[in-house]
Amino acid sequence: MKHPKEMTGLEFLEAMIAGHIPRASISETIPMDLVEISNGHASFKVKADQRHLNPLGGVHGGFAATALDSATGCAVHTTLDAGVGYGTIDLNVKMCRPIPKDKELLAIGSVINLSKNLAISEGKLVDEDGKLYAHATATCMIIRP
Repeated sequence: MKHPKEMTGLEFLEAMIAGHIPRASISETIPMDLVEISNGHASFKVKADQRHLNPLGGVHGGFAATALDSATGCAVHTTLDAGVGYGTIDLNVKMCRPIPKDKELLAIGSVINLSKNLAISEGKLVDEDGKLYAHATATCMIIRP
C-alpha cells in the first residue's frame, strides 16, 4: 500500500473505507461512517444519539453542521491529486427540520465547482426516504505544496 501522502484523495478515502487507514477521530464524537465515494462525491451514514442533544432535548445543530462539513469536504478530497490538501473556509447550513435522535441518516456531499484554488460543494442530510433534514454549501481552499 502507498504511503498516505502518495495517494490521491480518492485513493486515501478508499483506503479509509477498506480499514487500511483509521477513521477521523471526530467520528467518535459524531457517529459517522464513510460508506460511498466516487470522484466528486462522498456519503456518510450518521446517527445522532443522547450525546448530541441541546438543553431543550433536541439534536444540537452542530451535529448536522459537522456531518455536512465532512460530506462536503470529503467530496472535495476525492478530486485532489496526491500531496494536495484542502480546508473548509465557509460552511453555510440550512436546517430544514429537526434532526431525529437514534435514526440513521445519510450525509451526501457533491462537488459543484472546482478551480485551481477553490472548490465549492453542496451537501444534504436525508433519511432513507429522501426527506431533507439539512442542506449545506461549502467553499474549500485547495492547499498545494
